[in-house]
Amino acid sequence: MDQLIKATAANGEVRAFAAVTTDVVAEAMRRHDCYPVAAAALGRTMTGALLLAANLKNKESVTIKFKGDGPLGTVTADATADGSVRGSVDHPHVNLPLNALGKIDVGGGIGAGILSVTRFTGLKEPVTGSVDIVSGEIADDLINYLYTSEQTPSSIGLGVLVSPELKCLGAGGFFLQPLPGASEEVIDRIEENLRGISSVSHMVEEGLDAAGIIGRVLGGFGDVKILSATDLAFRCNCSKNYITDRLLTLGEADLRALRDDGRAEVKCHFCNEMYTFDSEDLSVIYNVAQKMRTMRARGQL
Repeated sequence: MDQLIKATAANGEVRAFAAVTTDVVAEAMRRHDCYPVAAAALGRTMTGALLLAANLKNKESVTIKFKGDGPLGTVTADATADGSVRGSVDHPHVNLPLNALGKIDVGGGIGAGILSVTRFTGLKEPVTGSVDIVSGEIADDLINYLYTSEQTPSSIGLGVLVSPELKCLGAGGFFLQPLPGASEEVIDRIEENLRGISSVSHMVEEGLDAAGIIGRVLGGFGDVKILSATDLAFRCNCSKNYITDRLLTLGEADLRALRDDGRAEVKCHFCNEMYTFDSEDLSVIYNVAQKMRTMRARGQL
């Protein structure tokens, strides 16, 4: 089961989150028909978004967007504190040779550009921070973002295993952070652990669950305390009503053209769900939009 575990250690001087996201990433791969480079980039970004969202309160969310000049285009993920995540990649059918380390070349797929992180915390306006993409490998960039934009030293590991048959064999990640006031001894232990652990991909391949990953990254700490476990799922908030609301914002000429055409299909960018509107639907939408314009003109809206 895909799950995110939150834990602390060293009398609260260290916090750690770990997640297994195999099913979540598999669902995203299926919906977007991802080739390996896109699967790895999207899966890592979605897992990273879930780890960052773990710091938020219920109904709060975070959006991570890698807008690079590589062949993948923009890679985006939205995640909420309750374990929901969705994601998209502009160009999922990207083939690239393996990188110099013999691994999927996510950095080459992302390219140079901007990483932005937006937190929706219930304030009137969301808070967005942006940094230059440093490697495109996702985890390195999120570490750099947290340190540069939010002055938060952290360690993040992300991994996605993709089979030659384009199946997700495993995915997951961890987030490890010494809190302000952490002792040198604690920081030294964290650094030693990070040098000694295998990659997230290998840990998932070994069959470790989220609690098992926590055990590895917090090895040597005798007081590890599991705070919570959250089930994870690919969920999109789109619906036909949601798409209808978006259509109502179109200009009169565009809506009239849709009505006269008698049929429209709208695909959600995040989940690829297709919504079909027939002649009756489009006539109702056009008439409602006309009524709303009239009411605005009269100051009634």
